[in-house]
Amino acid sequence: MGFASKQLTVVGLGLMGASLALALRGYADQIVGVDMDASARTYALENGITDRVTDDLREGVRDSDVVLMCAPVRVISRIVAGQIGAYLRSNTLLMDIGSTKRDICDVMGRLPIGIQAVGGHPMTGKEVSGIENADATLYVNRPWVLCPTRRTTPAARIRALALLEAVGAIAIEMDADRHDKVVAAISHLPYLLSVSLVATVANAAGKTPEVWDLAAGGFRDTSRLAGSDIRMMSDILSTNRQAVATLLAMFRVQLGLLETMLIAQDEEQLTEALTPLRKTRMEWSAQYEKRTHGTRR
Repeated sequence: MGFASKQLTVVGLGLMGASLALALRGYADQIVGVDMDASARTYALENGITDRVTDDLREGVRDSDVVLMCAPVRVISRIVAGQIGAYLRSNTLLMDIGSTKRDICDVMGRLPIGIQAVGGHPMTGKEVSGIENADATLYVNRPWVLCPTRRTTPAARIRALALLEAVGAIAIEMDADRHDKVVAAISHLPYLLSVSLVATVANAAGKTPEVWDLAAGGFRDTSRLAGSDIRMMSDILSTNRQAVATLLAMFRVQLGLLETMLIAQDEEQLTEALTPLRKTRMEWSAQYEKRTHGTRR
C-alpha cells in the first residue's frame, strides 16, 4: 500500500522539514507548515512548499492524519512530552527526524494510546541550512533509520515505511539505543574531531600564520563538519553523551598508538598499522558510492 495523507503537517520549516514537504507534495491533499519564524512561513506559502502555515501547534496538527516533527532534538522531545498528545487525533502517524533517538522514543512511548508514533532519523542534509535551500530530492537513496516506540503498531510501521518509499529513502530499522551508538561513531565523533582539528590548526597559525595560506583540499575536507550549526550539534551531543564519551576514549587510544610509533621512528610498524585502515576506508567508499548514486527520481 502506497503512502497517502489527507492532511499532513510539518512542524519546523527548516531545510529538512521543507524538503520533506516538497518531497511529499504529490502524496498529501493538503500540507500544513508549523513554524515560529514568520519569514519561514511566508516563504513556504509564496513558494508552494505548503498550502497553509501557522505558528499555533494545536491549530496546525489537530486535523492532520500525519505529523512530522522536524526540529532540533530537545525541541522535539519537549513538544512530544508536552501537549501535542492532546491535540492529535486517534490513528495519527507521528514521526520525527531527530539525530538522536533514545530520549525522543521514550517520550513518544508515553503518548496516549491510539497515536501511531515512530522514531526516525534520515541520514542526509546539506552544508547550508534554511527553507530557501529546500530540495525535494534530499532524501532520495539516503538511509533513513526507523526506531520503534511503545506506540509503534504494525499499522504504524507500514505507514512509516510507505512514507520513506514515497520520498525515495532507504529504510533501516533498529532500536533507539543501537541507533545512538552507531551515529555516535559515524557522525557525532567526526564532528568533535573536526572542531578539534580546527582548534589545533588555529593554535599553530598563531605562531605560523602561513598555515592558512597553504591550507587546501585536505584541510577543507577534514574540517568541513566544524561548520555545522552549533545549536543543533549541542542538542545532539547533550542527548548522546555516554556513547560519544566512550568513542572519544577509544580515539585517544588510537592517537596514542600513532604518537608512540612516530616518536619511536618505527616506520615499518607505522606502515603496517596504516595499510589495513586504508583498505577499510577504500572498501567503505566503494560501497557508499554504489549505494548512494542510484538513479535519482
